[in-house]
Amino acid sequence: MTEPALSRLLSVMAALRDPLTGCPWDRAQDFASIAPYTVEEAYEVADAIMKNDPSALRDELGDLLFQVVYHARLAEERGWFDFDSVARGITDKMIRRHPHVFAEASSRNASTQIAAWEADKSRERAARAETGVLDGIATTLPALLRAHKLASRAARVGFDWPDAAAVLDKLDEEITELRAELPGADPDRIEDELGDLFFVMVNLARKLGRTGEAALTRANAKFERRFRGVEQALAAQGRTPEQAGLDEMERLWRAVKAAE
Repeated sequence: MTEPALSRLLSVMAALRDPLTGCPWDRAQDFASIAPYTVEEAYEVADAIMKNDPSALRDELGDLLFQVVYHARLAEERGWFDFDSVARGITDKMIRRHPHVFAEASSRNASTQIAAWEADKSRERAARAETGVLDGIATTLPALLRAHKLASRAARVGFDWPDAAAVLDKLDEEITELRAELPGADPDRIEDELGDLFFVMVNLARKLGRTGEAALTRANAKFERRFRGVEQALAAQGRTPEQAGLDEMERLWRAVKAAE
């Protein structure tokens, strides 16, 4: 973004927050009330990327940038920091974490660069008095993503399964434990065992070089695509899913799957 365009955006934000002439809705907002919109905009950026829609991606990136500007403006009003300090901070961090690009370590390879990145992050956590291995992982992350980060962090200090086969063995164990809870159907126990099952699945994905979040997103898209195919097949007969039985919908589902 050119400097005039960014300056204009910052000016628009300042005008919206003006105590006398600004927008009443924007003036009433604070960090907590804006945070859900920030998360939503990040997801909409990801959605535009998945849809391979450049126009939507441009618009959603603009919406996400506005959220950054919004939070920076709120902080500036409190005397904490401003947008320039946010930009300077991330610029300095990227330069510091990429000495093979910006400094003398031009021969550093990918593996040593990852080590340098993690060492720098460790120093930052220590500066924030985060001394535990799992400190600094946001509790507001989606559960699958947070599980991946927790397990990855623990794996760096050797607390990990040796390979994917060992995780599959653990998965069998967790399924057995879940089955054992089904007769009693205690909601808390069922939820506890389901959580264990999800956590192991996330680790299986991790050991296979994937993420649970990405795998489930892909599965969601596949399910949606195939179920819409079932709906379309029924609509061609002038019928709805509510009017079809499970056996018929299952037959149509298999037909859609075979067509793929």
